Amino acid sequence: MSDTTNKVQRPLSPHLQIYNLPLTAIMSISHRITGVSLTLGMLIVAAFLIAAGSSEAHYNLVMIVASSKIGLIILFLWSFALYFHMFNGIRHMFWDAGRFLEKDQAMRTNYVVLMFAVVATIVTWLFGCPYISEIISEVK
Repeated sequence: MSDTTNKVQRPLSPHLQIYNLPLTAIMSISHRITGVSLTLGMLIVAAFLIAAGSSEAHYNLVMIVASSKIGLIILFLWSFALYFHMFNGIRHMFWDAGRFLEKDQAMRTNYVVLMFAVVATIVTWLFGCPYISEIISEVK
C-alpha cells in the first residue's frame, strides 16, 4: 500500500478556529457591527427625544434608566462605537482616494483609528459630561 491512501483529515479551507484574522479584517468586521449598533442606538436617542417632548414624567423615567449602571455602560459603548465608526469611515475615504493602501500603512491606520476613537470617547465623557464623577459615585 502506498502512503497516499492514508490521508490526514484536514479542513478544506481555513476556518476561524485555526485562522488568525489580520487586524484590518477585524476592523472591517467591527465597522459593520458598530454601524448596526449605531442604528439600534438611535432608537435610544429617539426615545429620549420623544420623552423630552411628551412630559416631565417620561423624561425623568428615561433619565433614570440612562443614569443607571447599565444605561451608562450602554451610552459609553455607544459613544465609542460612534467615534470608531466615524474615524474608520474617514480612513475608508482615504482608501477610496488611493491613500494608505500598502500593508504597513493600513496597519498603522488601524492603530490610529483605535487611538482616536478611545481618546475622543474619553475626552467626550470627561469634558462633555462634567458631572460624570457625581453620577458614577451615585451608582456605586
